[in-house]
Amino acid sequence: MKQLLLDIAPPPLPTLANFVPGRNAELLQTLENILMGREKERFFYLWGNRGCGKSHLLQGLAGAYKHTRMKATYYACDENTRFAADGEADCVLVDDSDRLGAEAQIDLFNLYNRIRDEGHACLLVTGPVAPAQLKLRDDLVTRLGWGLVYQVHELTDEEKIKAMKSHAASRGLDLPQEVGDYLLRHERRDLPTLIATVDALDNYALANRRKITVPLVRELLQAAS
Repeated sequence: MKQLLLDIAPPPLPTLANFVPGRNAELLQTLENILMGREKERFFYLWGNRGCGKSHLLQGLAGAYKHTRMKATYYACDENTRFAADGEADCVLVDDSDRLGAEAQIDLFNLYNRIRDEGHACLLVTGPVAPAQLKLRDDLVTRLGWGLVYQVHELTDEEKIKAMKSHAASRGLDLPQEVGDYLLRHERRDLPTLIATVDALDNYALANRRKITVPLVRELLQAAS
């Protein structure tokens, strides 16, 4: 029974609403403008370190398009990804473009040109570095740098703790500062995992009728490992 309480639930599905913007407020507003049809630019490249939220944003935008009954196509890239010749898509989302193999890069180059010529859909592409630093074919790199380019900034430790405290408060829980600090030092540092751990900690504390303290967090993490 107790082990069930230790299971850290999977994080909620990514949405634009549950993305914590930090220093990415302008980017988040741009994505909302795309969704509402208020953005004139149709090509976007997002880059940043692993865990900064690029995939969250693309998947969240794809879900938002679905709710508005428009069509978005999301690709989680690998070496053999192939892009469908789908002229009905309102938005094409290409995640982790740096993983594309040689033929897949040609495919993305052709997709870019097709979207540009048809003048309807928008294209969002992500990668770990700025366009000029991508190790992809030159003509594709040039194309990816033509539109709006945004660096997706990771949350600072202070922003992550603020996000954890806000989420805890939504559950009627007061998360002590020292507990947030401890989670950042001893747990995976991506925000979805931290939020899921706060949920598990709340359940564990209630089940054991104990206050949330660092020793309780340590006990939970040790038991769940």
